[in-house]
Amino acid sequence: MEKKVTGIINVEELERAMRAGEIDTLVIAIIDMQGRLMGKRLTADYCLRSGMTKGTHFCTYLLGTDMEMNTPGGYELMNWESGYGDWLAKPDWSTLRVIPWLEKTALVLADAIDEQTDQLIPIAPRSVLKKQLQKAEALGFRLYMASELEFYLFRQTYEQIHHNGYTNLQAAGHYNEDYNLLQGTRNEPIFRKIRNSMVGAGIPIESSKGEAYTGQHEINMMYANALTAADQHVLFKHGAKEICMQEGAAITFMAKPHHRWTGSSGHLHVSLWDAEGQTNLFHDPDAETYQMSAMMRHFLAGLLACTQEFVLFYAPTVNAYKRYAPDSWAPVHIVWSHDNRTSGFRIVGTGKSLRIESRIPGADINPYLAYSAMIGAGLYGIEQQLELPDEWKGNAYAARGVPRVPHSLYEALRLWEESSKVRAVFGDTVADHYANMARVEQQAFDTVVTDWERARYFEQG
Repeated sequence: MEKKVTGIINVEELERAMRAGEIDTLVIAIIDMQGRLMGKRLTADYCLRSGMTKGTHFCTYLLGTDMEMNTPGGYELMNWESGYGDWLAKPDWSTLRVIPWLEKTALVLADAIDEQTDQLIPIAPRSVLKKQLQKAEALGFRLYMASELEFYLFRQTYEQIHHNGYTNLQAAGHYNEDYNLLQGTRNEPIFRKIRNSMVGAGIPIESSKGEAYTGQHEINMMYANALTAADQHVLFKHGAKEICMQEGAAITFMAKPHHRWTGSSGHLHVSLWDAEGQTNLFHDPDAETYQMSAMMRHFLAGLLACTQEFVLFYAPTVNAYKRYAPDSWAPVHIVWSHDNRTSGFRIVGTGKSLRIESRIPGADINPYLAYSAMIGAGLYGIEQQLELPDEWKGNAYAARGVPRVPHSLYEALRLWEESSKVRAVFGDTVADHYANMARVEQQAFDTVVTDWERARYFEQG
């Protein structure tokens, strides 16, 4: 008797499982600009008849919508004048896996392709990351990365929270649960299901832990090559939401759900290896400063030099900038330190595990874009042989005379649009497309009258 398929599988295993009735649904998903999965559910009958070779079509507008799926103007590649045609979602079969929390379902991630030319759509998030990885490969490098995601859990459904107008939010817990195992036990049935389901889907989870506020938690994923790590990141976020939906709960990766709460970070770890993935090029046992190689120093210098101008890919929403506050566990200043959680960049690990942790991104990032920004900036530092500034010692919140994370989406957009580095690293098409995304997001916020304004000005104004 053949064993049932689980975890990462190949096409032949999928076909056998479909013929045996173990799998009756195949999800084909692309990643949109906001880092969400968009796609179709295909029947096993259709897959077996079609041969599962081509993929499926999707409307071009999916890579030009805002968070609420509106179709704003300003995008060169998708608009009403072009008629919003189709692109092809071409499966990357190396991502094929069985989804344990969905009945008889497998999922495969797809690249956005121009069917006429068979070329990647340049503004698709997965394409943006692939371009940076191609640059790295041409230089003889391989990137390994990992994500740490913080989030809040609620013992309410998304529908209940929506119908309550997103007011009076009650996170699941009643005191700060940072590392607190007793408080974590209250929600362990959900967290255990998330951890084990992810492992069952071929997404290695290292650990979960309570974070620095009531109802806040963190899950760390194992490191992998950069594309795989980004794939695992989006699948984790999507899957965790689906699991919570099944449990009558809700989870949010919003960067700052409430002004009194600790923000949710999306810390990213990166290391640079040789083409075979055998040698960590960041490590030099003879180097005086934390055994950081010259290559690592140039890479880190690139991160420092580019962060302000690349921050749209680290903080893509209006809300994301409210996370950056002194003494908040989110960095304010763009400095580096060894094992110092007040700095924007933290050097951690030793020997083969020596790496850079960026503490700047929030949990609301699109990982493909944030990874691209880190890789592009690091390679820029290597190519330009940038010199690394001195390490910041002590409390980086108290730093003076050093670059600061932009205060707002407005400021980030201005820096992005004025940057020659952005166009040099990402190209004009990507630069213009994501500038428009930020512009649309800011304009949407600017038109809304908030509860805060009514409370402040209704009587006293």
